[in-house]
Amino acid sequence: MTQIQRITIVGGAGHVGLPLALVLADQGFHVDVLDVNAAALATIKAGKMPFREHGAEALLQKLLPTGRLNMTSDNAVTAQADVVICVIGTPVDEYLNPETYLFYKVIGDLRPHLRDGQTLILRSTVYPGLSAKIDRMFREEGPRVHVAFCPERVAQGQSLREIHELPQIISAFDDVGIAAARTVFGRISRELIEVVPLEAELAKLMCNCYRYITFAIANQFHMIATDAGVDFNRVHHAATHNNPRTSTMPRPGLAAGPCLFKDTMQLAAFSNNNFFLGHAAMLINEGLPQYMVNTLKGKCDLHKMKAGILGMTFKADCDDIRDSLSFKLKKLLQLEAKAVLTHDPFLKSDATIEQILNECDVIVVGTPHKEYRGLKIPTGKIVEDVWNCLGK
Repeated sequence: MTQIQRITIVGGAGHVGLPLALVLADQGFHVDVLDVNAAALATIKAGKMPFREHGAEALLQKLLPTGRLNMTSDNAVTAQADVVICVIGTPVDEYLNPETYLFYKVIGDLRPHLRDGQTLILRSTVYPGLSAKIDRMFREEGPRVHVAFCPERVAQGQSLREIHELPQIISAFDDVGIAAARTVFGRISRELIEVVPLEAELAKLMCNCYRYITFAIANQFHMIATDAGVDFNRVHHAATHNNPRTSTMPRPGLAAGPCLFKDTMQLAAFSNNNFFLGHAAMLINEGLPQYMVNTLKGKCDLHKMKAGILGMTFKADCDDIRDSLSFKLKKLLQLEAKAVLTHDPFLKSDATIEQILNECDVIVVGTPHKEYRGLKIPTGKIVEDVWNCLGK
């Protein structure tokens, strides 16, 4: 078995890197958390998580006294590592094409500190074929670093549990790289799935695309039912109750976050924009906020109304606002309503729940946080709740 003692995680103070750092340190590895975010590193050093992650803060506080967790902004620390894990991925730009500038910059900044024999594991989503390009660069220009691609695919907020429970997909371009991946992820996962790098890259993208498309199906069904004047929640129950063929049909809601839209557009670009299902899902999911506003306009004179949005993060019971469609919803409402107030229990808000319930004529659920479930709405309010959060 490949001997690995020290691991550097590049971008390690973020939502992907830090939970992985904690899990690896808990398994006995010495882990350097490398990140340019000095404020986040200071928070971690103080024993506090810079974001919500179930069980993470207790584990962090347990690990800090062991000395196995080090926080730094100095790229030179990578020279000491046996394995370097990079969690910087490739987003999409305003034209829905892969944006690789930051990824290449990070790799370029690391290269002077890397040495022959190390393994570089790419962990976040990359455009298909990019891992091969990085491997080719190191083979041709040095140093002789062994490149692997081992994608993360956990649900935010549940990373510590799912890193252990979900099979880990591993791939590499040579025997040394795959051996290192086996050693690292075999320590923390019950099962490893070994594929070639392009298969691993596509598996990562297709997992998120599949979820994005299924959410779009639910959102399209919601729109069809609503336009027909019926309650989609009753339709959903009738279609799915005790029916194994439809039991996995999701409910509607704002499909957002830092991965689903981005990864769908990456797969679309990779397929020469022939991924029609992906583009259709994008139009449906990105169009849902406007559909919600249009529905409200059909119920009332929205320009005379004060609107309140409950929930601004991208999903329930997290504090992450990246690519949240609640902000798109807010902008659209600001174009139509007299005023817009927002509340979120995990963010600094411009109104309390009580203010929204009492002062707003229109109440819209942007994110179905537990705090809102079953909330009693005063009589006479106009409600838009695609999640059916208030009915629970």
